[in-house]
Amino acid sequence: MQSFTYWNTTRIHFGKGQIARIAEEVPADARVLVTYGGGSVLRNGVMDQVRAALAGRTVIEFGGIEANPHFETLVKAAELARAEKVDFLLAVGGGSVADGTKFVAAAALFEGDPWDILVERGTNVRAALPVGCVITLPATGSEMNRNAVITRASTQDKLPMNSVHVMPRFSVLDPETTFSLPPRQTANGVVDSFMHVLEQYLTYPVGAKVQDRFAEGLLLTILEEGPKALGEPANYEVRANLMWAATLALNDLLSRGVPGDWATHRIGHELTGLYGLDHAATLAVVLPSLLKVKRAQKREKLLQYAERVFGITTGSEDERIDAAIERTRAFFEAMGVRTRLADYGLDAKVIPEVAEKLRQHWQVPLGEHRDVTPEVASEILELAL
Repeated sequence: MQSFTYWNTTRIHFGKGQIARIAEEVPADARVLVTYGGGSVLRNGVMDQVRAALAGRTVIEFGGIEANPHFETLVKAAELARAEKVDFLLAVGGGSVADGTKFVAAAALFEGDPWDILVERGTNVRAALPVGCVITLPATGSEMNRNAVITRASTQDKLPMNSVHVMPRFSVLDPETTFSLPPRQTANGVVDSFMHVLEQYLTYPVGAKVQDRFAEGLLLTILEEGPKALGEPANYEVRANLMWAATLALNDLLSRGVPGDWATHRIGHELTGLYGLDHAATLAVVLPSLLKVKRAQKREKLLQYAERVFGITTGSEDERIDAAIERTRAFFEAMGVRTRLADYGLDAKVIPEVAEKLRQHWQVPLGEHRDVTPEVASEILELAL
């Protein structure tokens, strides 16, 4: 196991009725900017609970944060926060709203062009407004980490940031808020969570038995509960397990002491930025082909994945690896998330465009071995057609 430091300061309030706990977390004299997305939280009663919990405080609301939060929209929110002298931000929605609100928290106090925050990946953030989250779509784990990914719509650039200053002070996870999610959003959240685990697990062995077993437990839970959520959308236990799995998948616990890959995510970000595909869709498209291209480098962990997650123990090593890759693809398809570029109306013309964006955005090759160059990414996308 590699050496590591682990530090996570986010307080989690999990379960039914926990939105009321906001009253304990947000100072009574706070000026609060509440952010949200397309408006589902206004229709399903979540915002009513939030407003009740914030009673007595000055509250300003900002809606319209996109599924892949746009820099242009978020700059307006940061300007509003400054104009209203906001001193607390509360994100109400899915991971995109949480990501966007983290950026707003940093941009509201940032001196200079806020785009520089993303150009520098958040390393130049010195302070941020405090953030809390009410999560209604489990997927990104943004409620318990310091990450955010933002899209500049005008230039089709999708970039990440990372800063301890934007770690949520607290997050509320009430599984009942997910009952009304459309099947597409449920499926996307399941695939995204599954992929977050795989990016930290399907690399190479370093003797980290705790992290491996933890990852395998999360993968098995998501495999079991994901399809159930489509068939039983109001099953509290199913939703609760998926919600907690999504948080644990990316709160940095799995990544401590082990190598990480993230090439699938990086390539996927470019597909979203250029063509507007759902984030989870890009992951489902890229991963099976990436595993085929990098199977030699990932051989030991792929065999472990095949046996421990899918129970594949017969056949040659290559046959077991092939079976594990196809079982993974089949899971994505069973969730209703297609796994070929052609399924989204894209063809080989996208390959050089994605490769060029990778050259623009990433200074070194990707992957746990830093061997996924734009040329290798092109090979991966060719297989994904």
